[in-house]
Amino acid sequence: MTVSRLQLISREDCPLCEEMHSELAPWVSEQQAVLTQLDVDADPVLKRRYGYRVPVLLIDGEPACYTRLDWDEIRRLWAMPSHS
Repeated sequence: MTVSRLQLISREDCPLCEEMHSELAPWVSEQQAVLTQLDVDADPVLKRRYGYRVPVLLIDGEPACYTRLDWDEIRRLWAMPSHS
């Protein structure tokens, strides 16, 4: 199995970001995946790309969802060959 990169782009004091992280945590644990959090305000490239459209969940660099979890899209991206 190839290790996939899960990245949560968020910002401090963001209730939606905290909510997404909390909802995602059990699934990440179940999948034995690693979730990295990136601060959108600490990276000029991320800030330009995503600005106020946080949180953003990336799976292998591919946006899976913005602001709210989209379980269908997460499962679709996770089921791609690199995750099997």
